[in-house]
Amino acid sequence: MKKFRSTILFSSLSAILALSACGGGENNEESAGDGGSSEEETVIDVSLPLGAESQQGVGVLKFGEELEALTDGRITIEPHYDNALGAEREVFEGMGTGTIDAGIISTGPMGGFIDEFLLFDLPYIFENHEHAHSFLDSEHGDELAKMVKEQQDVQVLAWMENGFRHNSNSVRPVETPADLEGIDHRTQESEVQVDTWEAFGANATPMAWDEVYTALQQGVMESQENPLPTIYDVNFYEVQDYLNLTQHVYHPAPLMMSNSLFESFSEEDQELIMEAAETALPVQREESMAQEEEYLEELQNEGMEVTEPDLDAFREAAEPVIEEWSSTVGEDLIDAARNYDYD
Repeated sequence: MKKFRSTILFSSLSAILALSACGGGENNEESAGDGGSSEEETVIDVSLPLGAESQQGVGVLKFGEELEALTDGRITIEPHYDNALGAEREVFEGMGTGTIDAGIISTGPMGGFIDEFLLFDLPYIFENHEHAHSFLDSEHGDELAKMVKEQQDVQVLAWMENGFRHNSNSVRPVETPADLEGIDHRTQESEVQVDTWEAFGANATPMAWDEVYTALQQGVMESQENPLPTIYDVNFYEVQDYLNLTQHVYHPAPLMMSNSLFESFSEEDQELIMEAAETALPVQREESMAQEEEYLEELQNEGMEVTEPDLDAFREAAEPVIEEWSSTVGEDLIDAARNYDYD
């Protein structure tokens, strides 16, 4: 929610009485000769699924730091970590209705609202970070952001990222899709993800993020998939023995704002908000990639057995899923993403 704090300084008690007598105190304006100042400050609440030290937290905090500096402290942010404002789907809906100011979320739940965002649930679309970043920073990313604004009344500020997702489970190492046969696997609330993991041989079930750790701990679920920094951030190594570097999906984590809130700012402040997000974007992406390397080692140190699967076998198993969903996502969009020239 947009919060306002206004402070009016008066140089004397007589000035207060004079304002009261003429009824001039309600509009927060000063009378001539008061020698004071009137300033309006705005605090933007920002929802994050992870903690302050996560790759998401680093990006959002950099955004807040830049925004405060650019506006001389008039606009600041208040981060709310670990889904304190609701699960990702709820946060996305809340930004659309104006009940939540801003947030950074995975694109997983967004495909339930905008078909084209199912692109980021399709397996083996992007080869590496440079491929994904180049595509998102092109006109294709602009068009996707336009869809979010027009269809959900949410403003995309920056294409931050979760990164490439990998499998972890408590049953066995995974070398090929056959090793997933019969394993109970958690997906995000995405039919594409369900189809993908069933094509890989697992028993796939959608589950809200805030329920996953407990489900894995209790054995209700045996398997999940996430970027390495996320796996480390939420301590999945405590309930999962095997880490399998499937690198099957690249997930953006766009930083977004309620469009009604965004448009309530002046054009100048809107530009400053976008500038702050643009400055924070490479910081967040670099942190995400750095954490991938760091936490791979840390997860091994925590006792996880790391496997590098046969990705060609996984790509082959994924092709029917891409074909099945091509008409929904858009064949042209899929082709543009897979074949985007990023060299």
